[in-house]
Amino acid sequence: MSNTVLILANSLSGLYSFRKEVIEAILKEGYNVMISSPHDLEEKEEYFRSIGCEFEFTEIDRRGTNPVRDLSLIRKYKKLIRKTRPLVILTYTIKPNIYGGIAARRLHIPQMANITGLGTAIENPGLLQKFTVLMYRFGLKKAEKVFYQNSSIQAFCNEHHIGEAGLLLPGSGVNLEWHSFQEYPLENTKMKFNFIGRVMKDKGVKEYLEAAQYIRDKYPQTEFHILGACEEHYDDILKELQDKGVIVWHGAVSDVRPYIKDSMCTVHPSYHEGMANVLLETCAGGRPVIACDVNGCKEAVDDGVNGYLCVVKDIDDLINKIEKFVLLPYEQKVKMGLAARKKMEQEFDRIIVIKAYLKEINALSRNKNIVIR
Repeated sequence: MSNTVLILANSLSGLYSFRKEVIEAILKEGYNVMISSPHDLEEKEEYFRSIGCEFEFTEIDRRGTNPVRDLSLIRKYKKLIRKTRPLVILTYTIKPNIYGGIAARRLHIPQMANITGLGTAIENPGLLQKFTVLMYRFGLKKAEKVFYQNSSIQAFCNEHHIGEAGLLLPGSGVNLEWHSFQEYPLENTKMKFNFIGRVMKDKGVKEYLEAAQYIRDKYPQTEFHILGACEEHYDDILKELQDKGVIVWHGAVSDVRPYIKDSMCTVHPSYHEGMANVLLETCAGGRPVIACDVNGCKEAVDDGVNGYLCVVKDIDDLINKIEKFVLLPYEQKVKMGLAARKKMEQEFDRIIVIKAYLKEINALSRNKNIVIR
């Protein structure tokens, strides 16, 4: 047994955006870190190498349901585990959680899984839910610890007997230093709204676009921005609406902070989330948010205090909430932004997540009598 922490993930970009502080803290404690993920952006790979991580690149068909490929993933994980003999395996997202869990159990290595979201498994009861539950139950049968991103995921897993040793986290938390508080834009500047995320149906992009058209026609001082790459067939629609002056589409951006700073509010009409990081990052920057009253979004919003909650998939209600914000006195907008930052400091500081991981890993190390260098 070594003092290596093996991390199984489906994206280096995801690790960089939401978990790099956890990885940095593990390294500072004296553990070695090995990351298994598909190839990603070169700068992300270089960053993790620069802080001392090792790599074993493992291709994952993120959206595929081919059982042959998935069985191959189990074999790859088992080979890697035999090679590294890690103290513990940390897994993120559905396939690393399930197939990494199966490999870890068969080789008797502790696993700590993080369930960032169950998506349609929660929203749409039926065969898909039954299959997902069965796979998660089997994959996490002997997990040392299961971290839940919100209370709804925790309740669902408890009800369906997925994992036995669970702990609720505030999502992935938010780095309050990186996403620092920014003074609110001046009163007479353009009232800019942001949509930040993958451009796809489940993120509520259809509702956002329709609301943008209505509000822009009624309130010309508003401006609606979209930050994100298309994952579905919205390219032509976005280009058309941009040509008409309805939206400003920036495509994927590597750093959202300047856009949050320049805006007055983020609108996130997503249908479901594990924990909406875009809401945490916006609030940390001192900006109000408008989001759907669904699990993974509502936790970040105190309705009427740091933003507004709207009915999911209800365009009229979304328009009403945006219009309500537009008509809000400037001083109230500023007050909402301050409340947003305060909520992040009190409830969503990423340090909470870091401490939870270190506590569990250090306990394993003591039980295994691992001497940390």
